[in-house]
This record gives sequence, structure tokens and C-alpha cells, in this order.
Amino acid sequence: MDSVIEFFQYLLNSEEIIRTGGLLVITFIVFAENGLFFAFFLPGDYLVFLAGVFCGTGILDVPILILLVSMLTAAILGSLVGYIFGKYFGDMFKNRPDSFFFKKKHIETTHNYFEKYGSRTLIISRFLPIVRTFAPILAGIVKMSFPSFLINNVVGGAIWIFTLTGGGFLFGERFPWIVDYVQYIILFFLAITTFTVIKGYLNARKGMAE
Repeated sequence: MDSVIEFFQYLLNSEEIIRTGGLLVITFIVFAENGLFFAFFLPGDYLVFLAGVFCGTGILDVPILILLVSMLTAAILGSLVGYIFGKYFGDMFKNRPDSFFFKKKHIETTHNYFEKYGSRTLIISRFLPIVRTFAPILAGIVKMSFPSFLINNVVGGAIWIFTLTGGGFLFGERFPWIVDYVQYIILFFLAITTFTVIKGYLNARKGMAE
């Protein structure tokens, strides 16, 4: 049991993932968190940002171009897998009971964003934890046209990765001392994540009550 707990603690520790797992583990987590419903709890925004920071300081010994291409590809393919899963296996969610890895409220919250923003949700959701995971799945469930999905998927992924990872790289390159304050960066992103999730959930409940 202790080994399982340690494994989950490792998955939630972005700094440790980057330092020990390197590009391969980072890429896999970005892939999973962007479309596999059971991976919604994995670090997203602060992982891709810190990856850029560590690349800029040299701690992550990977050329920035390779890092950007790898993470963008992972984000796009992860969402594509989510879309395909939703399109062909989406009906299983209708009667699926809640568990740690799946909660109907996540689908409801994401549905609320689709009603408000339409296909643009796939771009906006890149910066919304949990919604980012379920948006491509819901796009598949509602049978969004593949060309529309693909365009929004690529655009959203590019904006997300180039903004956070690219921005993190510039910070790390120009202000290498920032690695001494990684814990504050993580706390900052966690605060934004918590606020976004709570606000999205409350908006979804409000929308269903009307």
C-alpha cells in the first residue's frame, strides 16, 4: 500500500517528475492528462511551465525545440485519443457510477462550457484543469465534426504549450534563480487550479438549476 501511495505522490510532484523522469515521462503525462478520463488528476499547467523553466536553466538537458515539439505532439494526440474514445465509447459514461477516476460532474462541467463557447471550448479548456481532460471526450460524445475538432485541438494545444512551456523557458533562461522558488510556482498554479475547478463546478450547477 505504501508503494502505491508513493507512486501517486510521485505523479503529483512536477519537480520530481522533471528531474528524474526526463522528457519521456513528461511527454507521457501531458499525453494522458489531455484526454484519458482517468488521468484528470495529473499535473498539467505547472508541469508544462516548469518543464520550460528547467529547460531554460539547463536542469532538463533537452533542446527547447525538441521539448516544445514533444509536448505539443503529446497534447494533440492525447486529445485525439479522448475524442475517439468519446465518439465510439461515450455511451458507457451515461450509466457509469462515480469513482475516484470518473465523476459525472466533470462531464457536466465540461458540457456547460460547450454550451457557452461551442467548439472554442477545445481552445479555452487547455487552460482549465479537468475540463482540459474531458473536453475532447465530450467533443467525441456529441459527434463534433472531425475537421472542426482537429483545428481547435491543434490551435488550442499550440497556444497552451508555446505560452506556458515557451514562457517558462524564457523565465528559466533569463532568471535561473527562479528554480529556488519552484514550490511557490506550484502553489500559484494550484491556487488557480482550485479556483477554476470550483468556479466551473458552481457554474455547471447553476446552469443545470436554471
